[in-house]
Amino acid sequence: MTEQETARPVRKRQVFYIPGYDPIHPRRYRELYRKESADQAEISGYRLSLSPTSGARYGWQIEAEIDGAKVDTKVEVLVWSDIVRDSMENTIPATYLQIVRTAWTYLASGALFRLMFLRKGPIIAALYPVGMLLLQLVIALLIGAFCTWAFQALSVFVARLMIPIPELVDAYRPVFFLLSVPLFPMAAIAVLRWFKSKDNRFFAYYLMHDYAYSAHWNGANPPELEARMTIFRGAILEALASDVDEVLVVGHSSGAHLAVSILADILRAGAVREAGPALGFLSLGQVVPMVSFLRDAGRLRADLRMLSEQDIVAWVDVTAPGDGCAFALCDPVSVSGVAREDKKKWPLVISAAFTQSLSPERWSELRWRFFRLHFQYLCAFDRPKDYDYFQITAGPKTLAERFKDRPPSKSRIERPLNRYTSVNT
Repeated sequence: MTEQETARPVRKRQVFYIPGYDPIHPRRYRELYRKESADQAEISGYRLSLSPTSGARYGWQIEAEIDGAKVDTKVEVLVWSDIVRDSMENTIPATYLQIVRTAWTYLASGALFRLMFLRKGPIIAALYPVGMLLLQLVIALLIGAFCTWAFQALSVFVARLMIPIPELVDAYRPVFFLLSVPLFPMAAIAVLRWFKSKDNRFFAYYLMHDYAYSAHWNGANPPELEARMTIFRGAILEALASDVDEVLVVGHSSGAHLAVSILADILRAGAVREAGPALGFLSLGQVVPMVSFLRDAGRLRADLRMLSEQDIVAWVDVTAPGDGCAFALCDPVSVSGVAREDKKKWPLVISAAFTQSLSPERWSELRWRFFRLHFQYLCAFDRPKDYDYFQITAGPKTLAERFKDRPPSKSRIERPLNRYTSVNT
């Protein structure tokens, strides 16, 4: 950690937020920040106000007064939700084909079994859409079969009322059967379409597309995503050449591994000025092993190794065992099998400690809302400890300064379990 990083107070900051695999408009993140920052400010006794910004990139301006210091922060969301939406535009049959392809990718590579030794929560989350979609298919087929049977039974009943000769009614049974056959696929398809229309409640299609997106490329980044990451890199480089005191990159969920590669590219280019802004990286609720454990994730593995061995970017990785969708307290470099002896302290792996930083009443409200808990890192805590998202993003200390004396979590997992450890050179 350099003297510059530890000594400089922050008066002006640029934050870049990289969302996970999310098709929602970025205004969602502004509204989330507005609401939750107000709650946290009231709880913790500081002041924050938000205002919109103009420009091609989506974001907002923050004026904060924390610990007696005034700080101006600009937040920009690095948007790739359009890529996510395009990847989700699959037909129902194509989604079921995705199940087969994705399951084969993780099973044949052995990644699924190795990931289970890290954390069971994310694996359960990964298996959930498979089980839910298969259950929906079974229900659709059963309803289709029931409609077919009901049509035949009703036809026979009506025929017997109209034709008093049983033998003649029986002669029409094959006709009733043929007429009922189209009902089976029609009813089954209608049920499957209904389930898909309600996916904002079930999240089965959404999660299936999420896991399938990385699995389709065996951990490599698709061309359209690499192109977007190049644009993101340009935005961060622009900020590094400005007069801000800190540039902070926040990667949430799948956005964490995008940030790893973007920052590694910036370091390779030698674009961080010694007299320029401090550069920090905050990864939240990361799912890096879901990608780094795949065969063709050599780029990501190389980037993880590079980020762990440098002393320019302060990298703090925050997860919580209460988040069943993240690889909680798993050092993404070490478990991916790419940590070397000269690995420095990065990332500093710490816990957001949901069960301690949320009151028992609040924890009771949230503990079974798995997807909501995956976003808790971006929200207020009613019993905050040393992790406060709003002080990190809008307070007077750099990320490095704030956590310079913080030891890593004692319960972190560093055991290398990855079968694929090759890196791109």
